[in-house]
Amino acid sequence: LEQDVASRPRLRIYDVAAESVAGAYQRAIQDGASFVVGPLTKEDVAAIAPLSAGRTPVLALNFLADSVNSSGNFYQFALLPEDEARSVARRLVADGKLNGVAILPDSEWGARVGAAFADELTHLGGTVVGSGRYESGRADFSDVIKQTLQIHGVKGEPATHRSDADFIFVAGTPGPARLMLSQLKFHFAGDIPVYSTSDSFEPDPGANGDLDGLSFPDMPWMVSADPVTARIRDAVRGAWSARTARRDRLYAFGFDAYRLVPALRSKSLSGSNEIAGVTGKLRLDDHNRVRRELDWAQMKSGVPAEL
Repeated sequence: LEQDVASRPRLRIYDVAAESVAGAYQRAIQDGASFVVGPLTKEDVAAIAPLSAGRTPVLALNFLADSVNSSGNFYQFALLPEDEARSVARRLVADGKLNGVAILPDSEWGARVGAAFADELTHLGGTVVGSGRYESGRADFSDVIKQTLQIHGVKGEPATHRSDADFIFVAGTPGPARLMLSQLKFHFAGDIPVYSTSDSFEPDPGANGDLDGLSFPDMPWMVSADPVTARIRDAVRGAWSARTARRDRLYAFGFDAYRLVPALRSKSLSGSNEIAGVTGKLRLDDHNRVRRELDWAQMKSGVPAEL
């Protein structure tokens, strides 16, 4: 980091894989920690929340359950796909697309993302008029596409699809997403706008041509052309070129967590104040959760173009 050596915090790392998270937390406090960052998993965050009495600030790297109360100095920061799904719903309504279909992985993750999306869309006056589940390990999604979009074909004539869908919300990882979009076009549904979360995108211009037209929210680290963000991103990718391909967003997460510590310590991230982070515009809500406003992009010629 480009920070004066004298002002840099002294960091001490505690491995929660080598000891219990409660033990690591208690040891950090005994060692004189003035701010604790972590842990990462929901289970570990839930384990230390009761131990935090508010004297030492904590920035947990995940969210507690809504029903769990925490101290005033217990802050939470997370990269949640459910939040992105809600962001997609808000964007659709803002774009005047109120009714559409959702195609989701047949998994617990897919259920959570789909429920968050449908809840937000319904709350804003929209409707999921049809939904389908797919197995991520498969390569042919024809059945779920035909069923969800009510594809009908007559020999010798172009196929038709349901007329009440203003959008298609596709959730999943990059591989299935590429296959899904190419097969939607094959089944004559390429005229319906497709939206997704950032989970469907990873930088690979040679493989992402099939994603052209896909709109999605993502962190500035992944899609922004802002010179400052690009300089930080390129420096990290240059330093750890072999590791960043699969961990790009986690590096950005760590960078913003580092920047949040002084803002939370000084109470400057309150009210309407926000930080222009590399994971999004960051603000603090009434429950001490750091909320992110993401950038929007659309795939063009295999690369994301900011909207």
